[in-house]
Amino acid sequence: MKKYVLDLTVSHVERLNNRYVQIRLTHSEPLPPMLPGQFVEVRIDDEPNTMLRRPISINNVDVAANELWLLVATIGNGTRRLGRLSAGDKLNCVLPLGRGFSMPTTPGHRLLLVGGGVGVAPLLFFGSQLRAKGYSPTFLLGARSGGDLLQIERFRQIGEVCITTEDGSMGEKGFVTNHTILQQRTFDSIATCGPKPMMMAVARYAMSAGVPCEASLENMMACGLGACLCCVEKTVEGNLCVCKEGPVFDVRRLLWE
Repeated sequence: MKKYVLDLTVSHVERLNNRYVQIRLTHSEPLPPMLPGQFVEVRIDDEPNTMLRRPISINNVDVAANELWLLVATIGNGTRRLGRLSAGDKLNCVLPLGRGFSMPTTPGHRLLLVGGGVGVAPLLFFGSQLRAKGYSPTFLLGARSGGDLLQIERFRQIGEVCITTEDGSMGEKGFVTNHTILQQRTFDSIATCGPKPMMMAVARYAMSAGVPCEASLENMMACGLGACLCCVEKTVEGNLCVCKEGPVFDVRRLLWE
């Protein structure tokens, strides 16, 4: 896909909790086509300690409003600066980057989308695209506590939502791989994004159940174009740049340690 460098305008910033913000961006021209699982590289202006762009998953694309949504965890100097953006500010973005999730081609395909923490971000866009194509995705979302869960009502507008929390404050207590839906249902494929230990556990479950599974990796990606080599991941094909060959991979290609 063709890549663009655009100065996008912030149309809305919503603080979801004390750590996460959702930023909506628009443009004077129609936004370029984007696929679920792709990401953008954003330039951090007015932050002297932040030299490199930051990779942010595409949370959603609202074609009718001509808006790109980003879900940002404000955990460092760069992302905290993003959290201080206001409507009308400009944000320079390189987009769209990377390879996205595989779309099903057979009617009635049963998909399970598993996310944890800010890793739920690309699953909202993926789920909305699946719903638009007539599929009914099931979401399995995990967090430390109920207060850490993100965009639950938006997910519920798309499909069935199952929840786990480590402290049991919402949904079933435990990790996503402990949820009873994995014993009660079968799925034709699984997509996952979140902390690496969670994705590794989901991959183990999928392989033991013989279910195809894709994982969206969250390696640090400074350039987004495969030039700086800081996001290299070990695979059965050798070392590959996550930003160029991923971030979405079939888990059978990964040599996770």
